[in-house]
Amino acid sequence: MSSSCSGLSRVLVAVVTALLSASSPCPQAWGPPGVQYGQPGKPVILCCPGVTFGTPVSWFRDGESRLLQGPDSGLGHELLLTQVDSADEGTYICRTPDGALGGMVTLQLGYPPARPVVSCQATDYENFSCTWSPSQVSGLPTRYLTSYRKKTISGVDDQRMSSSSGPWPCPQDPLGAARCVVHGAEFWSQYRINVTEVNPLGASTRLLDVSLQTILRPDPPQGLRVESVPGYPRRLHASWTYPASWPRQPHFLLKFRLQYRPVQHATWSTVEPTGLEEVITDAVAGLPHAVRVSARDFLDAGTWSAWSPEVWGTPSTGPLTKEIPSGTQLHTKAEGEPQVDSPAPSRSPLKQDPRPLDHRDPLERVAVLVSLGIFSLLGLAVGALVLALWLRPRRSGKDGPPKPGFLAPMIPVDKLPACSPWWAWRNIPSLHQS
Repeated sequence: MSSSCSGLSRVLVAVVTALLSASSPCPQAWGPPGVQYGQPGKPVILCCPGVTFGTPVSWFRDGESRLLQGPDSGLGHELLLTQVDSADEGTYICRTPDGALGGMVTLQLGYPPARPVVSCQATDYENFSCTWSPSQVSGLPTRYLTSYRKKTISGVDDQRMSSSSGPWPCPQDPLGAARCVVHGAEFWSQYRINVTEVNPLGASTRLLDVSLQTILRPDPPQGLRVESVPGYPRRLHASWTYPASWPRQPHFLLKFRLQYRPVQHATWSTVEPTGLEEVITDAVAGLPHAVRVSARDFLDAGTWSAWSPEVWGTPSTGPLTKEIPSGTQLHTKAEGEPQVDSPAPSRSPLKQDPRPLDHRDPLERVAVLVSLGIFSLLGLAVGALVLALWLRPRRSGKDGPPKPGFLAPMIPVDKLPACSPWWAWRNIPSLHQS
């Protein structure tokens, strides 16, 4: 019985010894083989990769003969470095007691990961992407793990996850890029994005809640064209198309804003067209103009897109015409535009029309004129009413009989001279009565 037990013990010891010798004494998490990592100011333990666990070795710096740690240190195949700094980076060599090369280890210092900076953007109402960047440079090989899930609320204060709400991996496109894309998102749902930065010294996670309504930002419009309008030296016709990334459907349209300026000026004029084209009516004749356009969801979800690349155009310099070109929607003639029947004065292109541009909308000018007309009519009505009230008592006093004794209260009897003529006494009614 005892012999059988001793035999089983020997078998178990042999198996354990074989496993220990077959397994690597220095676990390699990831990264190039033979490289270990540490943090400045912290202790680091290097292990000799070519020997079995517990085998005593001697440690040297590569290219130096000075012994760093002998085999009698009691640390076996490991080398302890306390409070490492940049001077400790480099390659270390471990040797067995018989002088054989045990292995080589390269020490690289860096910092644990910090929570990354994450931002998300949707270029349409079905897909969105998230990008990230490290908030602190670690100096070490770094990976990012990305996932997302849909937020669902089953109670007032109870938020739970179900199989239908994820989490799902957020694919990085291309692999290893600092960007992942979520396809087939729901426009009215909220999502939680998880971006975890991982390096050999640890991991750090950033959670971000996003909604397509708030992160929606279309791509700039495409195909911008700026053309002159023949016969109209102060007009330019601009047209463009939807961005290719925006699926145009009746329920999700875009609105646009357009900016233009003479190339010599730094200030932009802005209008909001109602479609995919706009006629500029107050351009400076003979000068090239820069035009650009941006887009936004027509219900004001998200933000405006970036501006499209600038396109230049110069108004027509030909003779004026009385007909509007077919297929062109022209706005009301801008204030200060030359009349059709009057010849345009010959001026240098740089000196033409030195007055400041009037970019007011034609509807605004019409509204101002209507307001002035209404105030003028009200003023005339008030003046006529005052005049009528003032003339009424004069007319009634002129047509009625004169009041008797009109001057009697004004002339006392004792003030009349004794030699007054007879007609003076005749006008006093009180004397006739007496």
